[in-house]
Amino acid sequence: MAPNKQLQLAYGLAIVLFVIAVIGYAGYSAKTPDPPLRMMYPTNAGKVLFDHQTHLGAAGYALACSDCHHHPPGMEENWACGDCHGKPEQHEAIAETCNQCHDPADYDLAEIVKRSDAFHDQCIGCHRQYGAGPQACNACHVL
Repeated sequence: MAPNKQLQLAYGLAIVLFVIAVIGYAGYSAKTPDPPLRMMYPTNAGKVLFDHQTHLGAAGYALACSDCHHHPPGMEENWACGDCHGKPEQHEAIAETCNQCHDPADYDLAEIVKRSDAFHDQCIGCHRQYGAGPQACNACHVL
């Protein structure tokens, strides 16, 4: 075969393979999993991997989203845990957010726990109360 014909054949084959790859990727790509999946929390005691699917029923028990997630009234859309559960040095700024819904006499800034402590209290409290998850520190915290 002449070099020109070989080059045309190579280009033609490359184009056909490219088209097949695009069709295969677009038509048969893996289904995107339902969010949220897993989250990795960095902590002082080691990283904690949290798997939502496990807590949504795969382990023989089912939790509702509201069992773990709570939102201040009227702030369902634009709300984050750190808005209330910040570091102690942020409490004054957090109080401004709290005061939008709460009377300052109804809460004590010193009692508002950090986000990481709120997560830990909720997780370990549920694991211990229901015996539904690991209870040893190193079962969740991995260095």
